[in-house]
Amino acid sequence: MPYATLDQLSDRYGDPALINLTDRAEVPTGVINHDVIDRVLADTDAIIDGYLEKRYALPVTGVSPMLADIGQAIAIYKLHVFQPDQKIEDEYKEAMRMLREIADGRITLTIAGKPAAGSGGSGARLTDRERPLTEQNMKGFI
Repeated sequence: MPYATLDQLSDRYGDPALINLTDRAEVPTGVINHDVIDRVLADTDAIIDGYLEKRYALPVTGVSPMLADIGQAIAIYKLHVFQPDQKIEDEYKEAMRMLREIADGRITLTIAGKPAAGSGGSGARLTDRERPLTEQNMKGFI
């Protein structure tokens, strides 16, 4: 399931902006190039999955609004062939910061209740077994 969609990008940035960013034909067609959008959205999904796979089971079922927002910010940034304006760049940097925090565990997502499979360990282990090395059985060594 994609984190961002063409409809979301269109709602957020508008069709004229998407046409300007995707219509790369020698003679402009005046329409959104769906191949360019599909490629950028696939690249965006790969970036997000790269950060999520450390903590969550993939593929993700159901997209949280936070991931959709991150996906849109990354996708619009990647659509720019030349330097984007400052707002787009700031949103991209913020999205990447949030992905790093998700990967580090500082931001937790509820993604269909599926955390990544872990080691099952939760820290130090205590045991109630008898200690094999004691003062009595180590006589002569201590």
